[in-house]
Amino acid sequence: MKLLKIFLLLLVSTSVYPQTASEIIRKSEDLIKGNTAHGTFEMIIATPDYTRTLKMESWWVGNEKALIVIKYPNREAGNKTLKIGNEMWNYLKNTETTIKIPPSMMLQSWNGSDFTNDDLVRESNLAKDYYQKLIGEDELNGVKCWKIELIPKPDAPVVWGKLYYWVRKDDYLPAKVEYYDEKGKLVRYIEYKEIKKFGKRNIPSVWVMHNVAKKGHSTTIKIIDMEFDININNRIFTFRELERGD
Repeated sequence: MKLLKIFLLLLVSTSVYPQTASEIIRKSEDLIKGNTAHGTFEMIIATPDYTRTLKMESWWVGNEKALIVIKYPNREAGNKTLKIGNEMWNYLKNTETTIKIPPSMMLQSWNGSDFTNDDLVRESNLAKDYYQKLIGEDELNGVKCWKIELIPKPDAPVVWGKLYYWVRKDDYLPAKVEYYDEKGKLVRYIEYKEIKKFGKRNIPSVWVMHNVAKKGHSTTIKIIDMEFDININNRIFTFRELERGD
C-alpha cells in the first residue's frame, strides 16, 4: 500500500509540474535535426518583383558540420556552402572560387533568401545561446502549443534580442518562431506546416519564413526527401568535396 501511495504521488506531481522550457525545445530541435541528416529540398524565394526557385541537396552532422549543394537552376548548379565548427565557406562553380564567410556575415541572407547563413548551416544553438522560459500555452491553427520565450545570454554570438518559440503539445514539433531585434521589434517569423513522414519521423515538410522588415518578401522551403541518423562519410565535409566539380 505504501508503494502504491508513492507511485500515485509521483504520477500526480508529474502531471502538475510540466516539463521545463529547455526540455521541450531540446525535444523539438532533436526531432527535426537528428544526430545526422541528409535531404533534398526546394527553396522558393518570393518578392514583389520576382520569384526564384532553387533545388538543393544537404548533409548535416548536428550543429557541427554541414554541406549544401545547389542542383537547380543550371546557372547556379554546383554552388556549395560548407560549414565546419565555427567556420563557413561558399564555393562558386562558375568562377571556381572559394570564399570564407566571416562571423559578422552569419546573419546575412543566404543566396538572396529570407533565411540567413546561420539558419542554413545550423550555427546557433538555442540551448547554449539562450535563456529559455515557458511563458504559457497557446493555440495555433487549432493545435495546442507551448509558448517559450528565449532571451540571449550576455556573451552569446547572436543578434536577435528575443525569440518566441511555439511547440506543439501533442508531438513536440515546432509550430512557429518569431524573431525580434534588440529594440523589441518583430523582424521575421517562420511557420512550420504540412506534417509528413520521412523514414521513421513525422516532421513539418514546409517551412515558410516571412520577412516582416521587407513587405512582400518570404521564402518557402519544401522538403522533398529526408533521412536521419545515418552514417555520413567525413570526406563530404572537406575542401576537396567543396571544390569538386559535379
